[in-house]
Amino acid sequence: MAESDPARILDQLAQVLAARKQADPQSSYVASLYEKGLDAILKKIGEEAAETLIAAKNRESQALIRELADLWFHCLVLLAQQDLHPQAVLGELERRFGRSGLAEKAARKST
Repeated sequence: MAESDPARILDQLAQVLAARKQADPQSSYVASLYEKGLDAILKKIGEEAAETLIAAKNRESQALIRELADLWFHCLVLLAQQDLHPQAVLGELERRFGRSGLAEKAARKST
């Protein structure tokens, strides 16, 4: 299996999720989430986060991978709903790279 390009995959997903804003909620799961609004999207993220925790706690590797994929997907739906691109998150991670997590948390508290 060829190695995938995460940035390309995120960009493609972002494009599809943005396009789903114009889709029929009867024929698109993502469009139905957009129609239901922010609270429905947040609820779904919470559900997927809980399922991720359970899979991790149970040490079920394949279930953990599936649940993380669901969680990440719904976080991408949230970004699109908020008119944000995954590149913004990648940029923030890049900004933090090489910096102590303790220093990062301390800097957030002072702002």
